[in-house]
Amino acid sequence: MHFIWRENYLLFYFYFKFNTTKNLNLSLIEKNKIEMKQSKFSILKRILSFKFAFQGVKLLFKEEHNSWIHLMLTALAVFLAVWLKISLLEWILVVFCIGFVFAVEIINTAIENVCDFISPERHSMIKKIKDLSAAATLFSAITSLIVGVLIFLPKLIDKF
Repeated sequence: MHFIWRENYLLFYFYFKFNTTKNLNLSLIEKNKIEMKQSKFSILKRILSFKFAFQGVKLLFKEEHNSWIHLMLTALAVFLAVWLKISLLEWILVVFCIGFVFAVEIINTAIENVCDFISPERHSMIKKIKDLSAAATLFSAITSLIVGVLIFLPKLIDKF
C-alpha cells in the first residue's frame, strides 16, 4: 500500500513540476487521474456525466435477466399502489424498496463483472464473493417483498 501511495505521489510531483503528462510513460488511467485533479468544476460536465449512469442502466437491462423480473414486479407494485390508493408514507416505502432492489442488483452485477474480469477461470474465492453479492440481492428482494405484503395484503383483503 505504501508503494502505491508513493508511486501516485511521484506522478503528481512530476505533473505539477513539469505541468505535463506527455513525457511520462503513464497509462491512460493514470493520465486521466492526474488531469481530473487539474480540471475545474463544471455543472455542464456533471450533467453530461449522467450519460455514463444511463449507459449502466442500459447494460443492466441488456445483460441481467433478473432486472427484467424486478421491472415486472415494479410495474405490479405501482399498479397495486395506484389501484389500492395507498397513503403517502406507503408510497415512500414502495418507491424506496424499488430503488433499494435495483441499486443492490446493480452493485451485484458490478461485483460479478469485476470478479469475471479478474479471474475468468473458476476460483473458490471468486465464488464466495459472487455468492455473497447475490445474497445481498436476495435479502433486498425479500425485504421488499415483506414490505409489499405488509402494505398491499391488508388492502387486498379489504377490497375482496
